[in-house]
Amino acid sequence: MNRASKQKVTTYLTALIGTILLLIGIVLSISVGAADIKAQTVLHSFIQWDESKEQVIIRTLRLPRAVIGVLVGASLAVAGALMQAITKNALASPQVFGVNAGASLFVVLSLVLFPGLSSASLVYAAFLGAALGGVIVYSFASGGGMTPVKLALAGMAVHFFLSSLTQGVVLFSDQGKDALYWMVGAINGKSWTHVELILPWSLGGLILAAALSRSISILVLGESLAQGLGQKVTQIRILAGLLVIVLAGSSVAVAGPVGFVGLIVPHIVKKLVGGDYRRIIPFSALFGALLVVYADILSRFIAYPFESPVGIVTALIGAPFFLYLAKQGRGIKQ
Repeated sequence: MNRASKQKVTTYLTALIGTILLLIGIVLSISVGAADIKAQTVLHSFIQWDESKEQVIIRTLRLPRAVIGVLVGASLAVAGALMQAITKNALASPQVFGVNAGASLFVVLSLVLFPGLSSASLVYAAFLGAALGGVIVYSFASGGGMTPVKLALAGMAVHFFLSSLTQGVVLFSDQGKDALYWMVGAINGKSWTHVELILPWSLGGLILAAALSRSISILVLGESLAQGLGQKVTQIRILAGLLVIVLAGSSVAVAGPVGFVGLIVPHIVKKLVGGDYRRIIPFSALFGALLVVYADILSRFIAYPFESPVGIVTALIGAPFFLYLAKQGRGIKQ
């Protein structure tokens, strides 16, 4: 069996195993909680609905929570993969580069200044904040010539600055205190309204990212080569940046700044399926969903039977991973 055939087999097996694990994770996510529900009851609920207590819990609480976990995980992971490609920085992610922090700041400000603002409007506020965070980081990093190290340092500095502003708003505003739990990154308590809110942005962004994956694969080989092959480099970067804002911003608007998903997942995916973004994008979506769904399950046992934000688990995993990448020098070269 030649190398190409082995790669295909590995890709198919990875897709199959990942899909099975995700389906198992969704069933577990619906089953596990303060009120445990048998897996058989969960599976039966997909075939036939009734008015039992268990199925009411599944229909109104557990299932939308699992769907939110899938969409948020997929969106953040793909946003991270796109950021790592267009910046050529292995440390790039919405969390590290201030995108999540900017979106969080604008969402919290909107909640404080405009308490009656609709949930749909919060998404647009998140988009503006995400764009602001990204632009500030890019502006600071590009002065005197951009390097991966400068980009990472500027990103972390802006992230902490915007996060501090958000915390200040929360501390000095009664309305802002309602967002304190959300700021850690949480998907519990979500309903079908939140699913409807994120679904068009998430699916649209993921589909466009998949359509852009071939151009991204060429771009990472080098700008000169990409231009020689007829690629419009500037337009590709702008479109990829807009997709990052849409995917990360909509996720933050619904679930808060769930951290490090966009940093961890693309690296795992590259190890499994190689460096072609035609595979990296869809597999990042799959494994991002996997990470958030299983992290959400683990978060329920931190202070059982009380709920804990999923962002605590992703931070516990992601922070050491970030330090490992920095120590290995992976942020210097993509």
